[in-house]
Amino acid sequence: MGLDILLATVGLLGVVVAALSAKMRRLPISEPLLGLVAGVVIGPQVSGLLHVPALTDEQSLLHETSRVLLAISVMAVALRYPAAEVRRTWRPVTVLLLVAMPLMAVVTAALGWFLLSIPFVAAALLGAALCPTDPVLASSVVTGEDAERDLPARDRKVLSLESGANDGLALPLVLVAIAIAGGMSAGAAVRESLWQILGAVVVGAAMGWAGGQALKWGDRFGATAAAPALFFTVVLALGILGLAGLLHLDGILAVFVGGLLFNLAGTGDERAAEVPIDEAINRFAVLPLFVLLGAALPWHSWADLGWSAVALAVCVLLLRRLPILLLLRRPLRLSVPDALYLGWFGPVGVSALFYLTMEADRIGVDETVLAAGSLVLVVSTMTFGLSGVAGRLLYVRATGAAHSPADR
Repeated sequence: MGLDILLATVGLLGVVVAALSAKMRRLPISEPLLGLVAGVVIGPQVSGLLHVPALTDEQSLLHETSRVLLAISVMAVALRYPAAEVRRTWRPVTVLLLVAMPLMAVVTAALGWFLLSIPFVAAALLGAALCPTDPVLASSVVTGEDAERDLPARDRKVLSLESGANDGLALPLVLVAIAIAGGMSAGAAVRESLWQILGAVVVGAAMGWAGGQALKWGDRFGATAAAPALFFTVVLALGILGLAGLLHLDGILAVFVGGLLFNLAGTGDERAAEVPIDEAINRFAVLPLFVLLGAALPWHSWADLGWSAVALAVCVLLLRRLPILLLLRRPLRLSVPDALYLGWFGPVGVSALFYLTMEADRIGVDETVLAAGSLVLVVSTMTFGLSGVAGRLLYVRATGAAHSPADR
């Protein structure tokens, strides 16, 4: 019964999204926000049609669902640009990964410690889980005709590649936080980080390269038209994720690396297939996860945290990323409007849910961390869904004009 309710809800939302089509990108709303609201409506707190445990009580379903969605999303990001364009953006992306992301973890942890009066250990777990930029929510502001018309290509590439890479590379920060919490020794955290990261790079590169070669051979014999190539990339992402899981590697990073190598080794047709992949992810594949999340929101735990948790969510959105990118504006070679735009549209989303539930699985549930983290996630989903159109129009007004096709 519960599964039928979920499937029916997702199907109805899919019809709404398909009917609105490209108009969605011109409205102050997003597909994740629609799914979240629908989940609340059918969940136990409103209509009671769908009964699922609260996030603070059970995490495995949401963890695995977020893991699969992230894998498909980072594969789409990896296929979005030719290899030469990826190489041209390595400097700003590296700065964002090695400097901005750890600083975002520290700022978020400090805010949690100060506003919620939680122990240092819990603050570290919260900061690590919320530091990566989410590729699912970020894709909605960097893809589509309006984004290509109004935003410079460099900004879109940097945000896309950062969000694709930092989901996997946030793992060492999470493991450090787990070590601080007593879930492992510092040495074990270092060893596991090296094994998971380096192993993910090797496995992802090997499978991505093999997939690209397979697509070339299939193309030579006319066996891989656009639609089969599209589904092949999704299957490849899931295959890499599964193998990485069996080897206890960083599966999200492995998929991203695999997508980059697949892009390099393939025929080039996969980038034509990327557009429908992105559309499928941003418009439809996000719906089941956000419906489930909406139904599993820990309302009672939020109430126990009180208004300090709302203050935390607001402060995280304002202070976690925006001031850091303004400070890094020169090494990133960004104008003030570009730094403001990229600083604001670096959302907390599915990746945060993945790491929050991973921490709960590794060291046990910390109800405060899960409740506070999920509230920040929900406020982020609402805020970026509502501000996407306005933010893009403000950027165009600040910079004076939309970008020409040559700049895309």
